[in-house]
Amino acid sequence: MHAPANTKYGFRIRTRSGAIVDNLLIFGRDEPEAERKLRQMYMGCEILEKRSVASASSRAGPINYEDLVDLISGH
Repeated sequence: MHAPANTKYGFRIRTRSGAIVDNLLIFGRDEPEAERKLRQMYMGCEILEKRSVASASSRAGPINYEDLVDLISGH
């Protein structure tokens, strides 16, 4: 049996004290779960923006030199 797939969600929030936190990334099975986790960590925060973040596919094998160069160069 496979574990449920998690998606990464990005948030921009304003904390209770008024500080803005950009690019806060949280994993969750769905958006409501990610938001619930966020609210557990930042009680009383205001969510200014939320989005689903595409994650890289998981690799089946080891990384090779060409893959590493592509990763570093951004291709």
